[in-house]
Order: sequence, then structure tokens, then C-alpha cells
Amino acid sequence: MREKTKARPGAGAASGKAVPRGRGFGITLMLASAASNQAGAAAGALAFPAIGPFGVVAVRQLVSAAVLSAVARPSFRGLTRREWWPVVGLAITFSVMNLSLYSAVERVGLGLAVTLEFLGPLAVAVCASRRVADIACALAAGAGVVLLTNPGPSSDLPGIGLGLVAAAAWAAYILLNRTVGQRLPGLRGTATASVLAAVVWGPLALLWFAMHPPTLAALGLALVCGILASAVPYAADIITLRRVPAGLFGTFMSINPVWAAAAGWLILGQSLDAREVAGIGVIVLSNVLVSRSSGRV
Repeated sequence: MREKTKARPGAGAASGKAVPRGRGFGITLMLASAASNQAGAAAGALAFPAIGPFGVVAVRQLVSAAVLSAVARPSFRGLTRREWWPVVGLAITFSVMNLSLYSAVERVGLGLAVTLEFLGPLAVAVCASRRVADIACALAAGAGVVLLTNPGPSSDLPGIGLGLVAAAAWAAYILLNRTVGQRLPGLRGTATASVLAAVVWGPLALLWFAMHPPTLAALGLALVCGILASAVPYAADIITLRRVPAGLFGTFMSINPVWAAAAGWLILGQSLDAREVAGIGVIVLSNVLVSRSSGRV
């Protein structure tokens, strides 16, 4: 799973208006970005037997920091207390969001974990809207979760719980990133938070790999995860948001659970039954409807 940074470069993206020319290319790029993100997550899952979710997340955090540092110029100098607290909160959220998601992927599979994580942005949208239709969509999403997880004695409740923690972390990410964006220019705040997280993850990664000697194949898969799930989507999102409205971009994010299910099946051999497919469909549809009714498209 990449850091979900919503850059809005250029006047067109900032105003929510897309440049008409190139919209088809932008939509194609959105689909490719989501596919890259989930293929990267699947590559990371292949490294779990050797280095575990912790090792994969450590590598991904370092790759994310490198990507953001190359695009923005993070700096800790001159930050006020009012700016520091959301940056620190965002750095913590990055770690919790990715570690809980990848731990959930290890237990319940890629498609289910990513779908559960999507409850986070849905909750933020519903709470901000308070429309009857949006509340109905939230209730439908709850029914979708029941379909998807099929709660019972045989359910992997810790795995489901980790997916819900990832959802809560994503909701926190949205709110914190909004605050950071209001208090620091451009991508400086997000990049600074990413570097701060990497400063913590660097020593943890060394300690982890000292206790769990990685194979070259596992490190390669973790690096592929970082590139496909962070670097490629990040660059693609910047280009996309110059061509399509921010609302359309947000709605298209709902295809991620579909790509996750496909990547889980094709790369990891994780199949879904009809009940699970129906659950994913209900949650994705709820996200799309809430995005459209909130006027973000």
C-alpha cells in the first residue's frame, strides 16, 4: 500500500477543474496507478515468509521517504509547535497504516484487507456530509463488511481487526494531511513527515534484518513493493491530477479493492468466493456513491 498523498499541482488541480485535453490519458493513468499499487502490495506479500510484514514495511517506508524527498524539499528547520504536531502525527500514521495493512494482508489476504481499509475514507466522507443517502451508503458498506468477513468461530478476527485499524489510520491520515497541507506549503509537510518516519524506521530495519537475515530475493521483492506501491503511483498521481478533477480522482480510488482482489488471485493464488466478491462490490459501490453525492465529482 502506497502513502496516499493527494498532491494538487497547478491551478487546474487546485481549483478542482481538470484540463479537458488529456482526460482520457488521465483516467488510463489512474487505472494503471491503482494496478501498480496493488501489484506492489502482492510483491511485498511474497516476501513475508522471509522478512515478514515488518521487514517489507520498513523497506517501503525508506523508499517512500526517498521518493518524497526527491520531489519536495523536506525541512525540520523553522517548524513551529502548531506545525510540528500534525507532522509528527502524520509520521506515526504512515507507520500504523502500512504495518496494520500488511499484517492484515498476511492473515486475511490482499483483497479483503484492502477493502476493509477503504472503510476509512468512506467514514470521513460520511461524517463530513451527513446526508441521508450517504448514511444509507455507510449502512450498506457495513452489510458489505458482514458479507466479506462472514463473522464466526472460524473467522480470522485478528486479521479483520488489523484491517479495521488500517481503515482508522487512513481516516486519520486524511484529516492530518489536510491540516498539514493548510499549515505548510506544497508537499513540504508530507515529505517532512515521511522523512521523520524513515528516521525511526532506519534503525528498526537494521535491527530487524540483523535478527531476520533477509534473502536477496526477499529484499528485491520488498524493493519492488516500494517502487510499485509508492514511487510509481506517486508520480502517476501528480500527472493525473493535472488532467482530471480531484473528485473524479477520489472516486476512481475505489477501484483499488478490485485490483487488490485481482492481484491476490493472479500473483498470490488467493481466490474469493461469491460471498466475498459480493461484499467487495457493495463496499466499492458505497464509496463511489458517497463520492458522487458529496459533490466531489
